[in-house]
Amino acid sequence: MAIETQPESAQAPGGGDPGTTPKQRNFWLSPGIHTAVIGAVVGYLFGHWLGNFIAGSYQQYAGLSDDNDFAIVLGFSFLVIGWLIGLGVFDDLVRQMLGRPIRTADHRANVVGLAKYFRYTLDHKVVGLQYLVGMLIYFFTGGLLAIAIRTELLSPTYHVMSPTTYLEVVGEHGTMMMMMMTSVILGPFGNYLVPLMIGSKRVAFPRIEALSFWLTPCAFLILLSSFLLGGFPTGWTGYAPLSIQAGEGMDSYAVAFGLMGISIILAGFNLVVTIICYRAPGMRWSRLPMFVWAMLTTGFLLVLAAPVLVGGMYMIITDRTAQTAFFVDQLGGSSYLYEDLFWFFGHPEVYILALPGFGIVCELLPVFTRKPLFGYKIAAAGLFGVAILSFFVWQHHLFDSGMDPDMRPLFMLTTELISIPTGFIFLVALGTFWQAKIRLTVPMLFAIAFFFNFLFGGISGVFLSDVPADTTAHGSFFVMAHFHYTIMGGLIFAFFGGIYYWLPKVLGITMNERLGKVHFWTMFIAFNSTFMPLFAIGLLGQPRRVWEYAAGLQTLNDWVSISAFCLGGSMCIFIYNFVMSTVIWRKRAPQNPWNARGLEWQVSSPPPINNFAQIPVVLAGPYEYGDPDALPVADLHPPAGVISGALLSPVGAGSTGTEA
Repeated sequence: MAIETQPESAQAPGGGDPGTTPKQRNFWLSPGIHTAVIGAVVGYLFGHWLGNFIAGSYQQYAGLSDDNDFAIVLGFSFLVIGWLIGLGVFDDLVRQMLGRPIRTADHRANVVGLAKYFRYTLDHKVVGLQYLVGMLIYFFTGGLLAIAIRTELLSPTYHVMSPTTYLEVVGEHGTMMMMMMTSVILGPFGNYLVPLMIGSKRVAFPRIEALSFWLTPCAFLILLSSFLLGGFPTGWTGYAPLSIQAGEGMDSYAVAFGLMGISIILAGFNLVVTIICYRAPGMRWSRLPMFVWAMLTTGFLLVLAAPVLVGGMYMIITDRTAQTAFFVDQLGGSSYLYEDLFWFFGHPEVYILALPGFGIVCELLPVFTRKPLFGYKIAAAGLFGVAILSFFVWQHHLFDSGMDPDMRPLFMLTTELISIPTGFIFLVALGTFWQAKIRLTVPMLFAIAFFFNFLFGGISGVFLSDVPADTTAHGSFFVMAHFHYTIMGGLIFAFFGGIYYWLPKVLGITMNERLGKVHFWTMFIAFNSTFMPLFAIGLLGQPRRVWEYAAGLQTLNDWVSISAFCLGGSMCIFIYNFVMSTVIWRKRAPQNPWNARGLEWQVSSPPPINNFAQIPVVLAGPYEYGDPDALPVADLHPPAGVISGALLSPVGAGSTGTEA
């Protein structure tokens, strides 16, 4: 394990030589979001001009100056570069190239108040809060688009938008939720909590961590810009050849999705290295919290699956701008190739979203049942089983796409097999609930709802893994209902449970419990009222992404739309509670309001800037509830020499006193 035992190096969020102490600068004179916006605007204008110049020089790229794909893509590329330059991402690199000391003490750390949250910072706790606010914005934006979709489907004959606009809104909603929300738990909770949970003062690569977040606002704005460019008609999957034939809005999709792919690769890589190399002495694998196990498996999925997505987006871009033919059937390419590339990422993506939810609920169950987690090793094995099998199931999305019929039984089998490790998590939950005195706090309510909703998503998924059943239900609202039960019913409920559980740790204040329970019950009832009828609508023959539908299905669609509006109202309750609790009421939370054994709860709330005054020595596991002889989870102030002694190799191993 790579543990920083020297306080002088550990103080620097970036590690290494702290360098010189920078002078205080005025907010407007320091790199921040204001300079990033300027850099983005300048970068886009330059890139667009350069693209038009190149297009004029090479006639094969030529088109109108305002609808030249090459100019738009190049503009977006320079927009990202300008954005990062304005944030100061490359400042340390330039200083190093000039032979100057790197300011690893992070001159932005001296900024107090809200200003530090609008800057490129190396403090993992600040990055976690930046992610939290960003993900809430992305989620509510996607939710507003969903409300627009359900408003259109109130009537099969009277319309509020054109069919083209409807397809654009559907594509934006799906892409916003699947692309931007990939890091909804890994971003805020993973970055903030994992170092605290494993006894580390920082993440392995603070600059990579910060960069992974600051790429997401660019991806968000570029994706929304597709509305200005005519939108994209492909839905969130971006299937070729339609993606090659579509208008300029498709450029926004490909660049934004590829950019988000780079972001999640960086985030996953950073967390994997942090968990493997930065655990405190005594933090054995058998003592690792389940949330950290979930972050580890999710990080591996991101690192292994997301590069395939980035490659697919790059191929779309070059097909549209440089006249390559990766996905153009008439020129020797294959649109079927795109489907394989996309879903090789797209189905691990489902578990990239689900596994962090499993980690959160497994973290909450022991706390609110006051029992050890039943089958700890089984739960960890279940997470890894899901992660491994997720790479062997992607072609069940292609049952109706002309795949070799002899391959269908194999992928039907592997898809059904993945329910086994998923079932391990349910068995762990049931064993933990057995004869427990459950405290029905707001976080626990969301955890219980997670299992209820995910059960419906899993059972309906078995139908879609079967070839004959999938042939009937493919492309219908049945698939959409299954997907929302799996992702929103699982991930988003776990996400809100995590907010209510860890907010006292993050901000030192507690949210209103009564409003929290109102939020939960309205969200839970409205969610099931929205998506349960969609199973029936799908089996009755209504396809997805269709502007009109059979008149006989209007009653069910109206019920779903009204329920969706109520679901949106439940989010308004959360926003009111969140804003009032954090800005107006600011009720101080107890030091450890849940009496949890997690290492993150053993330090002050909010945590100090360096997490721990000294590297702790972990003495016991995090789930030993109900054991009167259980040791404290860690010694936060170990005597001098304990850490170095713990890191010594055994006698005769040929090494002494080296830092792991």
